[in-house]
Amino acid sequence: MDAPQLISRRQALAAGISDGELQRLCRSGQWRRVRAGHYVNAPAPALTPAGRHLMLAMATCEAMSEDAVASHCSAVVIHGLPTWSLPLDRAHMTRNRTNGGFIKKQHVLHSAQLAPDEITLVNGLRVTTVPRTVIDIARSASFEQAVAIGDSALRQGLTTAGELREQVSHRRRRGSQQATRVIDFLDGRSESVGESRSRVAFHQAGLPASELQARIFTDDEICVARVDFLFAGLGVIGEFDGDVEYRRECAGTRPAARLMVERNRDDRLRALGWMVVRWTWADLADATQLIRRIFAAAAVATDVRRTGHWTSTPRI
Repeated sequence: MDAPQLISRRQALAAGISDGELQRLCRSGQWRRVRAGHYVNAPAPALTPAGRHLMLAMATCEAMSEDAVASHCSAVVIHGLPTWSLPLDRAHMTRNRTNGGFIKKQHVLHSAQLAPDEITLVNGLRVTTVPRTVIDIARSASFEQAVAIGDSALRQGLTTAGELREQVSHRRRRGSQQATRVIDFLDGRSESVGESRSRVAFHQAGLPASELQARIFTDDEICVARVDFLFAGLGVIGEFDGDVEYRRECAGTRPAARLMVERNRDDRLRALGWMVVRWTWADLADATQLIRRIFAAAAVATDVRRTGHWTSTPRI
């Protein structure tokens, strides 16, 4: 099946599709109206929320004058960055002016200073560069949202910490202090939104900083595993079980086999004196209980290292 395409009314008419046929296609659910004069030749379920927003952003770019640049959450989508928890019901555009911004039903227009080197082209769309996009999000969204996006941008090599710091230091704008706080926390070793959210939760709970993607070795220098979070001082290993977890060890295996790999792996880590704590997306909705589990695991690890053996079967 061909990928869904954005089609303007003018293009449809030129292809011999009348206004009446456009209305019938939309009523039947075969096509979807994106905004006035723009349609997607696919039903709504065929697109992800990010995909639907991309179509809206493309249509909005076509409808507005050339001095408008896709920005904020629209730039996030266009650059392929994660959109976790971002509202995607409106396209966001920025014009290089001091006033005249507004919010409408389907798009938001920002008025802000926009230098030429903060604008790039992506598939023919004028969009804020990745550094400018990350800073805009850091200035306007929550700390957790900004970290998830910034970590991903660093991990994909789309920007660097130096470029982000230069954005803030050389072009100070409202919210720069908030953006600096985000930049100071970013880490491109974080491999998913779930791991980024976990880092934020640990930081806010006052846990010591963990080492990300650490390798655990035996005394014979044999690598046992690469782990998501290593709290070396606590004797605890943390693993976020997202959709891609264990893709390295369990690629192509059935769920039961994956579970066995997981258990065997954790047993080897515990044999080396580490406690292993696992969590999922659901645990991040309110991380209070997760934090308690990590501190409980740290207490068990301390006891094991002191006595040299398990005093009870760990249930963390």
